[in-house]
Amino acid sequence: QVQLVASGGGSVQAGGSLNLSCAVSGDTLRRYCMGWFRQAPGKEREGVAWMQFDGRTKYADSVKGRFTISTDNDKTTLYLQMDSLKPEDTDMYVCAAGGVFWSSASGCTGIPYWSQGTQVTVSS
Repeated sequence: QVQLVASGGGSVQAGGSLNLSCAVSGDTLRRYCMGWFRQAPGKEREGVAWMQFDGRTKYADSVKGRFTISTDNDKTTLYLQMDSLKPEDTDMYVCAAGGVFWSSASGCTGIPYWSQGTQVTVSS
């Protein structure tokens, strides 16, 4: 049984940084794509960053140049380094893994496994 546990959220001032982690257990998921998403109450879930199993990455335009997605060598931990944070980055962040479809337009889709959320709050 695959389980994902996201952590690392918190409260920071605008311009600050946070590093989110997502621990994957139950399967290495080495041949699949992974990603980070965010969602506020009453809003649709938004993709933030995606990584294909071969290392290719894709970012939402709103975070490009500020966020970096990465994994450890075993692909059992997914990271999201968030720099130059803005108040509009405030959201609940979740990680996802095991995605079977990758495209340059949509990133990673067809994802079966999701974590609980970790809250990120950025104050101005």
